[in-house]
Amino acid sequence: MDHDEAREIKSQLAGYARELAERSGAPGIEASGVPDDAARLVRAPTLAIGLAPREDGYAIAVRYRLGVPTARSIARRVAAEAGTGVDVRRTGRIRALGERPRAAARSGRPDGPDVRPPVVTALAAGETGRVRPLRPGVSIAHVDVTAGTLGAFVRTTTDGTSGSVLALSNWHVLAGSPAAQVGDVVVQPGAADGGRAPDDRIGTLAGLVPLEAGVTQTVDAALALLDDPDVDPTYPVGRVTTTAVALGGEAVGKVGRTTGITAGRVSAIELDDVVVGYGDELGALRFDDQIEVESTGAGPFSRGGDSGSLVYREDGVALGLLFAGSESGGANGTGLTYCNPVGTVLDRLGVTLLG
Repeated sequence: MDHDEAREIKSQLAGYARELAERSGAPGIEASGVPDDAARLVRAPTLAIGLAPREDGYAIAVRYRLGVPTARSIARRVAAEAGTGVDVRRTGRIRALGERPRAAARSGRPDGPDVRPPVVTALAAGETGRVRPLRPGVSIAHVDVTAGTLGAFVRTTTDGTSGSVLALSNWHVLAGSPAAQVGDVVVQPGAADGGRAPDDRIGTLAGLVPLEAGVTQTVDAALALLDDPDVDPTYPVGRVTTTAVALGGEAVGKVGRTTGITAGRVSAIELDDVVVGYGDELGALRFDDQIEVESTGAGPFSRGGDSGSLVYREDGVALGLLFAGSESGGANGTGLTYCNPVGTVLDRLGVTLLG
């Protein structure tokens, strides 16, 4: 089926899936389709539904989570309704791929103890040490967050930081808590890799798209205003300065703090109702219009700490901002990765990629 036809069928099936979930007696499912709290959202047999690429166009992508009662049976009924044009996969639990703030390791605020967190660089294949000038793929984080990845360098012309160089990553990497404030210290490497203020300060939190429980999200993104604009904006494919909308099936890559350089394929686009775990403070959040990537190598495309990585095509065009993943699923069973469309990220933050 073509793109327009697939979108129309997807919309119909999404309503059908919600109706089936409500009939199942799933706790917390309201008439709006939005569960009334995060714990119930995790238990609810919600399906993520989007578009999966095929040689002759698109199939309907249906994703269900292991360990959720009735989710598999609902996925089968939705697949039967879709007919032959369907791609059903199980994902396991999907989580934001970065560590949560640790109260015992708060080192950047005057009212917190100055405790240096443990160094865990031996577990990572990517850049976990101190890197100057800064470059994409290195460990970075809010001073009270363990570690994530510096995804890209950007500029903004919409506020007082006009013309300045900023680092792009995820909200849960550069902010990490609803209590985070513009002006908070950002360090490189992240605290989990030994970074601390003031020695490893590279800038401050400058902007973010807030995440809020009970609200459907589209991006997990934030910016750090850099103290030193002298950066190295090159990737394994060279400079990435342009963006495109993911159409599905693209060969992609990323460079991340944990798994380094990996290769994958866009296995689904326009996925709605992707439920992502964010730990105790936010619980689980629902995301719409997301991109799914599966690994084309022997290992995973991403792991915890790769959050914030820019996902780009082989020709150096950016498609997405990596933020979440599952530990199971995908062609090789090592998990599926989820990304925000990069155009949406840049629009929400009011920035453009550094030219």
